[in-house]
Amino acid sequence: MNFDKARFGMGRTAQDITEAELGLVRLLWERGRLSVRQLADGVYPPSANSAQYATVQKQLERLEAKGYVDRDRSLFVHIFSAAVDRDELIGRRLRSMAQKLCGGSLTPILSSLAQNKSLSERQRRILRELIDQPDERARPATRKG
Repeated sequence: MNFDKARFGMGRTAQDITEAELGLVRLLWERGRLSVRQLADGVYPPSANSAQYATVQKQLERLEAKGYVDRDRSLFVHIFSAAVDRDELIGRRLRSMAQKLCGGSLTPILSSLAQNKSLSERQRRILRELIDQPDERARPATRKG
């Protein structure tokens, strides 16, 4: 039997980020530009051993290839920074989830958020305001001059 994982929405696409990789990106969001050693020590406190260091180095190579981190090679010690911000990654993941679970529609996801009992009134208000904001990208460009 020929089973096509992509057809059934199973498996990861080439640009997905693993949970371990996400941990590295979170550190970069929180702390800014870091070396491999600083990232390894952040993931494996108090101090990463050589195998853990190598693991982090390999994960960073994958993240760079996927476009999630940038590497500054201008110094002897390479420095990494996040290439995507938190909002962009959230958007990618929500669109992916909407595609897999809801045929691409974000409406069921937004409905679930809006009906979530753990949201405070302030969070609900912010969510409503975000939904009611006009989409700047949908507006036709106006010419000046």
